[in-house]
Parts: sequence; C-alpha cells; structure tokens
Amino acid sequence: MTTGRSAWGDLAYLLGRYGGEYLASYGVALRIGVLSFLGGLLLGMALTVLRVSPIPPLRAAVSGYVELFRNVPVLCLLIFVVFALPEVGIVIDYEPCVILTLILVSSAFACDNLRTGINAIDPGQIEAARSLGFSFMGIVGSVVLPQALRNVVQPMVTLFISVIISSSTGALVPLAHTELTGLVSQINTAEALGIPTFLVAALFYVGTGLVIAAVGRVIERRVSTWR
Repeated sequence: MTTGRSAWGDLAYLLGRYGGEYLASYGVALRIGVLSFLGGLLLGMALTVLRVSPIPPLRAAVSGYVELFRNVPVLCLLIFVVFALPEVGIVIDYEPCVILTLILVSSAFACDNLRTGINAIDPGQIEAARSLGFSFMGIVGSVVLPQALRNVVQPMVTLFISVIISSSTGALVPLAHTELTGLVSQINTAEALGIPTFLVAALFYVGTGLVIAAVGRVIERRVSTWR
C-alpha cells in the first residue's frame, strides 16, 4: 500500500511500529556474523598450520580448499549446504546452515590473510627458534601465528565486516528468527514502504562496520607497540 507520509514520516513510522523487530533481527544478524567469523578464524588458523607444514599433500589440500571457498559465491554455497546435506543424512536447522556456509568462506580468506602475515615475518626468527630446538608446532604456536595475527589486524577487521554483511544471506532461507535483511523483505511485503525500510537496515550495517573498524584501529595501534 502507499501512504501520504513524507520520507521522514515513513522513517518515524518504521521506527515506531517496527523498532523492536529491527533490534531483534539485528541481534540475529550479529549472532550469525560473530559466530561465523570466530568459527572461520579458528578454522583458518588450523588450515594455516597445515598450509605451512612440511607435508606436501597437506599443503596442496589446504591450497585447494582456500582456492575453492575463496572463489565460490556465498549464495551458491548456501544453496548447496541447505539441499545437499540432507541428501547424505545430515539435517540441521537453517541458521546453522548459514553459519556453516559463512565459516567455510571466511576460513579460506582468514587462511590467506594469515599466509600474508607469515610472509612478513623475518625468516631469521624462525631459524633462531629451530636452532633452540623448537618443534614445528612450537615454532608455529610461539613464533609464527602470534606475529602473523599481529600483522593482519586490518585485513581481519575487513573480513569481520564482510561476514557481518554476508549474514544477510540468511534472508534467503526461512530462519526461525528473522535476520535484518529478511525483516526488510517482510515489512515491504506488508507495507510497501520501499527505500526507507532499506535505509533503516543500511544504517544498522554501516554503523556496525564503523564500530568494528574503529575497534580494529585501536587494536592495531596496541599490537604495534608489542612488536
């Protein structure tokens, strides 16, 4: 339906009528994004360890994984996860499907970011650790990963923002709890308010990105003093 309200009037109506639902759906988007990023970061770190291992088949397998999930569209992967897993007897709810999809994609980017961070480490430090008798895992845990993480704060911040935004793919499946972009679709179906509905959601996403970027700059300044 159409209304005689101005754009500002539509915004006021949206916030008054759907403000609580916007906040709830924003919480769902944040939950999906945070869980996906943390899962992707942990998996990316594990993949990075395998990628620098002295075992060529492991390095090749991880490289293939990274190239696959770094280049596959998130939507295509989500469709595959939603419809393929039940075919092999794995039935999970839609929200875990979205999270799993984002973990697979974000872990590939996290692994690639960490490889860049490793390349920036002075090789002399690794040689010194070897001369002190450190094992491979000792070198990775004590020298390689800590420094690699410090070297890639900003790329990881960018990845985090991207994962938060990509949580909007949850709008394409019937989640038990509607996320932000899905709520926009529902409101427009019922109210046909158009751009103001998307504008409110966009402000949530932009605000979140700005906060994450600001926190990332603080972290980067802090870790730069530890080097």
